Amino acid sequence: MSIPKADIVAVNDTISKEDLFDTFKNTALTRLPVYEGTLDSPLGFVHFKDFILKSNSNGDDSAFIVKKILRTLLFVPPSMSVGVLLAKMQAERTHMALVIDEYGGVDGLVTIEDLIEQVVGDIEDEHDETNQKDWLLEKPGQYLATAKTSLREFNEETGLDLTNEASIDAEEIDTFGGLVFMLAGRVPVRGEIVPHPHGMEFEIVEADARRVKKLRLRLPDAIKAAE
Repeated sequence: MSIPKADIVAVNDTISKEDLFDTFKNTALTRLPVYEGTLDSPLGFVHFKDFILKSNSNGDDSAFIVKKILRTLLFVPPSMSVGVLLAKMQAERTHMALVIDEYGGVDGLVTIEDLIEQVVGDIEDEHDETNQKDWLLEKPGQYLATAKTSLREFNEETGLDLTNEASIDAEEIDTFGGLVFMLAGRVPVRGEIVPHPHGMEFEIVEADARRVKKLRLRLPDAIKAAE
């Protein structure tokens, strides 16, 4: 799940404004760990959004210091489970964690995107048609959907904004599977009900030990009608 140390793209704390911009551009990454001397001495990470917003406020490129715009990195052991790690990242409000080995060195890198991908993955079924819709309206106020259903497309088609909530980090999730994983703080099991802050609920219809595959969304009126 984690990116091996040898594959981590990180920058030194002495990096210039121009070189940092080029690194973001060439890698297409939005977050980069920042270290002092070597990667085994990490300081935090820099977000592209912070870089653009804050570096433009000062036209003097020579005065740029990346350490002034760092966000907090989380340090975790290799043994930490996916659910515990997600909960910890949410509690600490950080999107990136470095896996530290028993000697205090960096072993790998994990992002929230990596965790969510563990849940959603590339979900396919041998009976699925390539043009088949990822969700359907079962009855008024109730939808059946695959975990890979796009939140953006669902929101646009139904007018329901499932991520318009302070406790939901909309930047980090794109799918129904990612949303229920974030709400539950772990991989929910088949038959489990995961409540949504807006009074809706998700029922896990199909899942295995590693990921959610299919789920049902009920709106508040549908929940009341079923009581």
